[in-house]
Amino acid sequence: MMKQFFLFLSPLLFLTACKKEKIKESTSPETAVIQKIDELYKVYGNSNDALYTQSFSNHLFSPELKKALEAAVNVSKADMEKVRKSDHPDEKPLLFEGAVFSSIYEGFSGYKIKSVKINSDGTSADADVDFEYTMAPPKITWTDKVHLINPDEGWKIDNIIFDRIGSVKDLKTNLKDFTQNAQ
Repeated sequence: MMKQFFLFLSPLLFLTACKKEKIKESTSPETAVIQKIDELYKVYGNSNDALYTQSFSNHLFSPELKKALEAAVNVSKADMEKVRKSDHPDEKPLLFEGAVFSSIYEGFSGYKIKSVKINSDGTSADADVDFEYTMAPPKITWTDKVHLINPDEGWKIDNIIFDRIGSVKDLKTNLKDFTQNAQ
């Protein structure tokens, strides 16, 4: 009886596994890049709370960017603890201020992925993302470039090149400067 059950179940499982693989293959590279960028801004958006309360995903960030993010957050958390235990616990510790993943300190009220350019060998991509800030006049618009890599296990955010409107060149430089200045 069990043998017949497994003989019946085996082809069903095989077909299910094949179907899932086909779905995975049918996602175009552009769509996969757009999904990663949307995930980044939905999870981390304008709030830096997520930086301190969530671990950085291996499927969203490249190993190098993830390491830089973790180092910067760890430096910030250590400084918070140091200030808390100091003789002056009311002093302001080193914190991420402003929107970390955007050119503008205030963050954004909306964004649209303008274009996605994937290099010829499919190992990296750049997406221009148009942002706007409309929470206070005047309306501000700018474009950041999100750089992604594809190390065979899916697209990962590797850096964000900020618009000239901001004061920092790119995300990795900002994180490096933050970590170095804290030490």
